[in-house]
Amino acid sequence: MTQLAGANKLDLVFLVFGLALLAPRIVFAFMWFAGDRVDPVFSAVLWPILGLVFLPWASILYVLLWSEGEGVIEYEWVIVGVAAAVDVVSWWSRLAKASNPY
Repeated sequence: MTQLAGANKLDLVFLVFGLALLAPRIVFAFMWFAGDRVDPVFSAVLWPILGLVFLPWASILYVLLWSEGEGVIEYEWVIVGVAAAVDVVSWWSRLAKASNPY
């Protein structure tokens, strides 16, 4: 019975981490397809697709902080940079875990 309870806890941990990795992508995809904020920010379709795949947190904050005529200004770049750092750390942690599973 103990092994079953441990397996259920492990499954729950994987579910939570999986949702944490997918949540920003789901939010950005929803912003893009259901809203009207993403299209004016990016001039080509390639950039939001790359943001969706590689830097979802940075893309979300870039879109939210971008304003017509000014774009992203001054201190707002720091916020976008921190979000990009979170995305990069997320990628590094997944790569490290994949290369050394123990």
